[in-house]
Amino acid sequence: MGHLVCQTCGATYDLDEPRWRCDCGGILDVDLVPAFDPATIGRRPPTLWRYREALPICDDANRVSFSEGFTPIVEMEIEGRTVLVKQEHLFPSGSFKDRGATVLVSKIRELGIRAVVEDSSGNAGCAVAAYCAKAGIECEIFVPADTAEAKLVQIRAYGAKLQRIAGSREDTARAALAAAEKQYYASHVWNPFFLQGTKTFAYEIWEQLGWKVPDTVIVPLGHGTLFLGAYIGFVDLVKAGVAQRVPRLVGVQAAASAPLFEAFARNADDGSPVTKRATLAEGIAIAEPVRGRQILRAVRETGGLILAVDDWEIEQALKAACRQGFYIEPTSAAAIAGIHRYVQKAQPGEVIVSAFTGHGLKATEKLLRLSAQ
Repeated sequence: MGHLVCQTCGATYDLDEPRWRCDCGGILDVDLVPAFDPATIGRRPPTLWRYREALPICDDANRVSFSEGFTPIVEMEIEGRTVLVKQEHLFPSGSFKDRGATVLVSKIRELGIRAVVEDSSGNAGCAVAAYCAKAGIECEIFVPADTAEAKLVQIRAYGAKLQRIAGSREDTARAALAAAEKQYYASHVWNPFFLQGTKTFAYEIWEQLGWKVPDTVIVPLGHGTLFLGAYIGFVDLVKAGVAQRVPRLVGVQAAASAPLFEAFARNADDGSPVTKRATLAEGIAIAEPVRGRQILRAVRETGGLILAVDDWEIEQALKAACRQGFYIEPTSAAAIAGIHRYVQKAQPGEVIVSAFTGHGLKATEKLLRLSAQ
C-alpha cells in the first residue's frame, strides 16, 4: 500500500501507524504507487473517490464522505484570454479544503482515533470540523482571534470546540502544536494525509480535460496545500504512465505576506519568516510556511513562478469575478489577480487552469465593506 517517509532523515513508517511527524521532528510524506484505469474511473460516481486506487485508505468502510469532488470547470475571460477555472468553492463546507479533510478524516477513522486538534485561519478548520462531525470524532479547532466571524460560526455549528488564540497565525499554530502533544494532529499542513486528498484536484483536471494535463496551473499560495496537492497529483499521473508531464505550477501570494515570493526571487531554498501586514486575502497570509522548501522545489522543478499581488489588485479581481457571476472570497481573487499578470506573457494557445478556492459567503464582512466603498 505504501509508507510514510520523512523529508529530513529518510525514516519510514507504516501507513497504519498513528503519527503525523517523524521522530526527528521532520515533515512526513506519503509514498505509494498509484494506479489509474480510465475505463474503471469513468464508470464510477462523480466524486473524488473515483480515484480509489490512488488513495491511502485500506478499507472503504472507513470512508467519511459527502460525495464531494469532481467540481465543474468553467471558462472565464481575463485580459482577452480564456482561462479555465475549477469551482472549488462549491464543496460542502465551501472550500477546496474538503478534498484534504475527506481523506484525512477517513484515515483518522481507520486508525481508530477518536479525538483530534487542528489549527486554521478558517477554511481548513471548517472542513475538518465538518468531516469529524460526520465521523463522530471529537474535534478542537485553534484559530486566530481575528478570524472572520462567518467561519467561526460555521466551525461552531459543526459541534467542534473552538479555541481563539490572541496574536498571529503562527501563534495559533504553536498553540495547536502544544495541544498535539496529547491529541492527534489533524493538521492540513503537517499531516501528509491531507495532501493525499488535495492531490485529487490534479486527477480531476486530467480527466475533465479529456485525460490530458494543461500547460499551466495557477492557484493561491499560503501554506500551499492546494499547490502541493496539485504537484503530487500530477507527479502521480506521470509515475503511473497516464500523463507525459507535470504542468507549470504558478503560486500567487498576497504582497502583504509573501515569504515564498521573496525566497523565489532571491533563489533561496526556503522562505524566511516575514512580518506580515493585514490583507484581504487572509487565507494565504502565512508568514512561516511549514512546507516552504517543498513548495519552492516544486515550483522550480516545473519551471513555474511565484507571483505577489497587492490588495488593490485582489479587490479589482474580486469585483470583476463577481460581475461575471462568481461569488468568491478574496483569497480566491488573489489567484485571479495573478492570472491578470501572468497572461500578459503567456504563450498563444497556452491552456491555463485555476481555481476558485473558497466561497464568498465565508467573507461576508469583508464583502460588505468593499460593497460600501
